[in-house]
Amino acid sequence: MSSKLFTTRQGTVLLGVIAAVIAAIALLVYLNHYRNNVNATVQVLVATHLIQKGTSGDVLAKSTNLYESASIPKSQVQSGAITDSSTLAGKVALTDINPNSQLTADQFGATTDTVEQQLSPNQRAVVIALGAPQSVGGQITAGSHVDVWVMTTGQSANGANRPVARLLFQDMYVLGVSGGNITLRANSPAQAGTVIYAAGNTQIWLALRPTVGTRTKPPTIGAGNVTGH
Repeated sequence: MSSKLFTTRQGTVLLGVIAAVIAAIALLVYLNHYRNNVNATVQVLVATHLIQKGTSGDVLAKSTNLYESASIPKSQVQSGAITDSSTLAGKVALTDINPNSQLTADQFGATTDTVEQQLSPNQRAVVIALGAPQSVGGQITAGSHVDVWVMTTGQSANGANRPVARLLFQDMYVLGVSGGNITLRANSPAQAGTVIYAAGNTQIWLALRPTVGTRTKPPTIGAGNVTGH
């Protein structure tokens, strides 16, 4: 039967039709695969603002205003494109990254843990000089969390001057310690300015906070309240 199929005219035509159908199916499969590849997109991280050389990957991962996750056609995704911000941990930008640029692995390298790399765009490093009692007897180290108090003078009800203490800020992070110089991380330029003013016009005392189990609460003695204790 099969040999007759190959030798008859009808058989030849049938085989031709079958071959054409198989070819058409293969073409449809190829075109569908090609179309899917062309239309496929990948979610990658793209800079929305200039990311300066030396920017910490840890800070960058928390500052979502510097980048966004964007759908990029698969054919346009750069080699080493970063899809997950967690891969930036412990790294720094090795070069300036312009807005609208894809973040790629070769743009980041090992961190050197400089103070600058531990600051987000709005944070500032402020250095204050303190004596041993004001710095908890030298027990404050890089990584400590402290409350910032200021000692100044105020007037009592009868108009006499008296010493007063004010709790200026809670839970400030210590970036570094060198001798009597304490480098604090201010969370805004305004906070940095307040610390600088206090350092120049009052006496600053630091109170060391626990490393765990502590929460910032409204102070009983605040910038707007004074006490003679």
